Amino acid sequence: MPTEQLEIREALKLRDGRATVDRVSLTLAAGERMALLGHNGAGKTTLIRMILGLTAIDGGEISVFGAAPGDARARRLCAYLPESVSFPKALSGREQLRLFARLADEPLSVVDPLLERVGLADAAGRRIGTYSKGMRQRLGLAQVMIGRPRLVLLDEPTSGLDPISRHDFYDIVDDLVARGAAVLVSSHALTELEARTDRIAILREGALVALDSLANLRRRAHLPIRLRITAHDDAADRVARDLHGQRVNCRRVELTCGPEDKMDRLSDITALGKLVDDVDVLPPSLEDLYRYYATGTARDDAVKQEDQP
Repeated sequence: MPTEQLEIREALKLRDGRATVDRVSLTLAAGERMALLGHNGAGKTTLIRMILGLTAIDGGEISVFGAAPGDARARRLCAYLPESVSFPKALSGREQLRLFARLADEPLSVVDPLLERVGLADAAGRRIGTYSKGMRQRLGLAQVMIGRPRLVLLDEPTSGLDPISRHDFYDIVDDLVARGAAVLVSSHALTELEARTDRIAILREGALVALDSLANLRRRAHLPIRLRITAHDDAADRVARDLHGQRVNCRRVELTCGPEDKMDRLSDITALGKLVDDVDVLPPSLEDLYRYYATGTARDDAVKQEDQP
């Protein structure tokens, strides 16, 4: 029996003799969230289109639940939300979702609860032509949820959404994952992805340069940790001097250290006793790691791709 996941082995796409997707290998299991990151032109959208069967592959292999991309089984189990989703302007949101429900052989009774779930219940009867970009994006997300897809591909899905809608969007992604769906999210919104993904894949010029959990990418990159100290009353100068840190304002002192020195530095801070009111430990953010891997700072021979066969 085929495993219920996405499997990509040495996938290659050539354009004008240049590899836009360069021998990429990864797997995505049921119930897993993966972030797909990379600069514009790094190959993210091309890879997604290859998974969907919309772009032919020039080498390697892609298996979608044991089927070829674009196969009837693969199409039935996949859902896709592009960055700029488009619907007929003359239809209402409810009419559009009912059409998708019929195509998916789903009962029409699923439509109104989905519109409620994405915050479009009050606009369900309005023509889509009157919708804002964020509303169209939410309608697209409702469409993705029809038919209980097993693989969900999201390309810049929060584009045009306000902060509350972005939070609601990731709650919906959590619901999809809880039902067993595998979710691949391509996005430039790194801050919101940081706590919402199981693994991170980073493309650079079509090649996969990092693939692992956030914790493992931090460990491998060995980037410095920042310690942000709040000094008591007028003790900032002394705290900065004793710790060889940098005073930022009247009470805050900052310093950096390697991961292996973190506990020693925390002991130094603790030894200052009442001179210190608080300390925050700031590990490298996803943005820091993305910059490290995607800009070529990391040596290619030092990047371990955990899913390479």
